Amino acid sequence: MSQSSSPAGPHTSAAGLDTPAEQVRSVVQERYAAAARTTLDLLEGTETAAGSCCAPSCCAEPAAADPITHTETAAAPCCGSSCCAAPTGADPITRDLYEPGEVPSAGALVASLGCGNPTLLADLQPGQSVLDLGSGGGLDVLLSARRVAPGGTAYGLDMTPEMLELARRNQAEAGVENATFLLGTIEEVPLGDASVDVVISNCVINLSPDKDAVLREAFRVLRPEGRFAVSDIVLLRPIPEHLTGIVGLWTGCVSGALLDSDYVAKLGAAGFVDASVEVTRTYSRIDLEDLAATLDPSQIPDGFDVQGTVTALEGAFASASIRARKPL
Repeated sequence: MSQSSSPAGPHTSAAGLDTPAEQVRSVVQERYAAAARTTLDLLEGTETAAGSCCAPSCCAEPAAADPITHTETAAAPCCGSSCCAAPTGADPITRDLYEPGEVPSAGALVASLGCGNPTLLADLQPGQSVLDLGSGGGLDVLLSARRVAPGGTAYGLDMTPEMLELARRNQAEAGVENATFLLGTIEEVPLGDASVDVVISNCVINLSPDKDAVLREAFRVLRPEGRFAVSDIVLLRPIPEHLTGIVGLWTGCVSGALLDSDYVAKLGAAGFVDASVEVTRTYSRIDLEDLAATLDPSQIPDGFDVQGTVTALEGAFASASIRARKPL
């Protein structure tokens, strides 16, 4: 689940972000680039980048059970506990999303940064074309490619060259031929109008500073009767204003998340019909403490602390399945 962005002005208020959009884009891109580099090093048999994107104290030990996937894996390439962390450390959001037997590439699973399994939501059929917004290490693209074969194509779009390198490596490992990975942003999709049957995404849209543009682009590239089937983080209630400008919470998939009702409204404004948000998991205080532990204390506003941040977020956000349809 790597992320993309496009010009949205020096600041954006679409989700209450007080931080300059360019700073958010830069931090998000570097975080995913670091995760990709670390994963590539691990897959190549080196661990030179271990701990490159977080403090060693938050890293899982080798063969530690991931708190989301409940699988025993190597130490996390990125040890943060957000939905944007790799699923091989103490991550409260990315676990239990895929059956081990369905994963086409070990590298793709290591680099999976999602909060759901949109390939199950999409009801993909042979011969269809599908686009994954923010495709990261390529897991959902490779799974989708299998589901739309024969005759179908799966596209993965990502703004991070390192993630595309990793995705193409994973594609070669899996032997998948009907997948294409594209460099670009999810606010400016490099595909033509009405070019795909299904748009999927996995814990990425919440990271965009311009979600309206993302949804408009998804609508544009879908064919009539095309489907939008996304896993994402949503807010169940507004969070305190002082938390919305913390970059660590934005890259942690919290501060940039939309209220569930706002998600439906924005889909409608983009032209979609039959929009729905189905909560699949609400995050616990323990999950939030893991997330808060990754924050730089200097990012927390004066007068607030980590425990206060956890209390303010408790019960406020969840993973969800978001569905909509482009009308005829």
